[in-house]
Amino acid sequence: MFLFAADNLTQRQQARVLLSHAAAHIWNFSSLPEIDTLSGGKPYFPQHPDCHFNLSHSGSYALCAAGASPVGVDIQIIKTNWRDGLPRRVCSPQQLQWLEQQPDRWRGFATLWCMKESRVKWDGSGLTHSIPDISIPLPQPEKTLYFWDGLWFRLFSGSDWEGCICSTEVPPENILWTKI
Repeated sequence: MFLFAADNLTQRQQARVLLSHAAAHIWNFSSLPEIDTLSGGKPYFPQHPDCHFNLSHSGSYALCAAGASPVGVDIQIIKTNWRDGLPRRVCSPQQLQWLEQQPDRWRGFATLWCMKESRVKWDGSGLTHSIPDISIPLPQPEKTLYFWDGLWFRLFSGSDWEGCICSTEVPPENILWTKI
């Protein structure tokens, strides 16, 4: 499994260029195969069912995870203008308690959101059920790798973003940054 990223993107469609780069690198595809989506919105290659990938973009960033097993990935820029009531709508009581203890509330919120998104993108269900009930591990200081509920989660962060990858395989430790 590999995790690719790009920054300084100006258009949402550039995430597909990142996917094309990943597909060439991993599977030697000379061009991007046909893409379809599952009922929950997860993209896949109909002619290549053993080639799994997932994309996420936020602001000028994009992440693309790809490998031999299902994967979910999410990246979020850290905003400071989210509505104050948002965490109560999407976090469980335990997650809210964790969030209240964080020195940077919105970075913590972005981390929880990325973990939730990557989990529902892993199985393709999307945000179709109660968001507070999406089960994720609570992040711990200096820890980036978690095994929870039969899934691996790995956290990544930058100066203004948070990201997470979720899979049944142990996720890679590093992001392969790519120029688009």
